[in-house]
Amino acid sequence: MILCSKLMPQGRGLARVLVQRASTITLDWDTRKKSRFDATDSAGRALGVFLARGTVVRGGDVLVAEDGSLLRVEAAPQNVLRITACSEHGSPFDLTRAAYHLGNRHVPIELKPDHLKIEPDHVLADMLRAMHMTVVAVSEPFEPENGAYGDHGAASDGHGHSHEHGHADHAHAAHAEPHVHGPDCQHEHAAPAAKPPAGKRIAIPVRAAPADPHVHGPGCGHDH
Repeated sequence: MILCSKLMPQGRGLARVLVQRASTITLDWDTRKKSRFDATDSAGRALGVFLARGTVVRGGDVLVAEDGSLLRVEAAPQNVLRITACSEHGSPFDLTRAAYHLGNRHVPIELKPDHLKIEPDHVLADMLRAMHMTVVAVSEPFEPENGAYGDHGAASDGHGHSHEHGHADHAHAAHAEPHVHGPDCQHEHAAPAAKPPAGKRIAIPVRAAPADPHVHGPGCGHDH
């Protein structure tokens, strides 16, 4: 088994010809949303994918194997529900309304300008039809919305928001930049010391060394 532990989202940074020549692995959404799984590529090689926790693999991403070879990921067609606004009784706003209600149920949704896609669910299908939506079962690749913070997590390419990055930001914020005084800073400033005339020496007082501590005794002359 060949280990793959590096992901390059959409093959960024790679020459197109290298990506086109790479072996492929075709994966459905249930597999691609995992960060650790086994697969077989188009060359028949057994692969063990071991990525950072929380990493999601998308169609078009490229995996780098431990032997340096590249593997292009393809999203496999799967059973999904294709949702469109009813042409006779609906309006484009109906699609936005449907996406809102689906989002309230926290189901994965693929958003397109003219349709939505979700995994098969007869309860949701009935709800959508009651909202005058057209719901059709199809077999297509499924790429649900990745959320506001991205979905590559702490992937090896540095994309996405990682926990370690957050701590670094907090540490940086704890050390504020020093204030630079200027004409608009609204602070009171002490008058600058006058410069001595050229060629004139100035005596600099030398602080006397601290006196030895007084030790009380019979001849010290103090009342005790």
